[in-house]
Amino acid sequence: MTDPLPAGSTIGILGGGQLGRMLSVAAARLGYRSHVYEPAANPPAGDVAHRVTTAGYDDAAALAAFAASVDVITYEFENIPTSALDLLEAQRPIYPDRRALSVSQDRLVEKAFLRDLGLQTAPFAAVNDEDGLTGALAEIGTPAILKTRRLGYDGKGQARLDTPGDADAALAAMAGAPAILEGFVAFSHEVSVIAARARDGAVAAFDPGENVHEGGILRRTTVPARLTAAQRTDAVLLAGRILNALKYVGVMGVELFVTPKGLIVNEIAPRVHNSGHWTQDGCAVDQFEQHIRAVAGWPLGDGGRFADVVMENLIGDDIARVPEIAREANAALHLYGKAEARPGRKMGHVNRIVPARG
Repeated sequence: MTDPLPAGSTIGILGGGQLGRMLSVAAARLGYRSHVYEPAANPPAGDVAHRVTTAGYDDAAALAAFAASVDVITYEFENIPTSALDLLEAQRPIYPDRRALSVSQDRLVEKAFLRDLGLQTAPFAAVNDEDGLTGALAEIGTPAILKTRRLGYDGKGQARLDTPGDADAALAAMAGAPAILEGFVAFSHEVSVIAARARDGAVAAFDPGENVHEGGILRRTTVPARLTAAQRTDAVLLAGRILNALKYVGVMGVELFVTPKGLIVNEIAPRVHNSGHWTQDGCAVDQFEQHIRAVAGWPLGDGGRFADVVMENLIGDDIARVPEIAREANAALHLYGKAEARPGRKMGHVNRIVPARG
């Protein structure tokens, strides 16, 4: 075990959304303060963080002051400008480190990294222009999906191609950004593993959860997932393999497709993950505390599950159902304090709990 941060130290968090909010709560539970850096005013994390800096990622003075005020830095999202990371890293350690970000920020780099580890992915090819898309379609075929290599989440920055005739519209949707074409995978369902690696190299994983998406946004995660014992073991070992290859510190989400040919890696997220919210009410140590433990140099919790859980995201107008959900037995609400409900906006989530089946 490495020497942990002393009690009362400050953990800097880049990003003030709901993940930053829940990381701040976890930090406080372990005796730490949190300082959130967020360009937008009045972020969800601002309600619970010890301190908030409201400034852009191009504000060198604000970034320097932020770094000087904290003991270690982590983040709730991966699309942080390189220039900001350069400045911050010169002053304070950042966990997970730059290698994890460089891999996850570019879908083509990520797919190549996974392939080089010997893991299965969807077939893929780089697309930079019309000729590149024509060649990729000849290699991969349709149906397929064209995605921007960088940015994009919850279904954004993506275009589906059911036939080669959809190529022009798909390419136009990329708005000139470098892209990657991914072939469709015939899978029965998607699962994800939330795993963590400590500074001393110890690895711990939560049980895989089964995910259902609607409109490109995660709707619910059910634990335990429909997996055989062998598949469950393979999923956890696969996640550990990725963490160790990156010498990772913190929590990572690994999304997997379950297919007759084995588990295929869809993508990785170098942060706490929406599909891991069930751990808040199904485990003694949830994913947010696990992440804080890792970046602060603590030993990891075991992440053992004591209940079965169905996590449902409350999206947009779902927030109006809160009074009804609050009357349900065994329903644990987690609301993000967002004032305005918009279509596709995550307003909170509910964990519905039943005793574990084993």
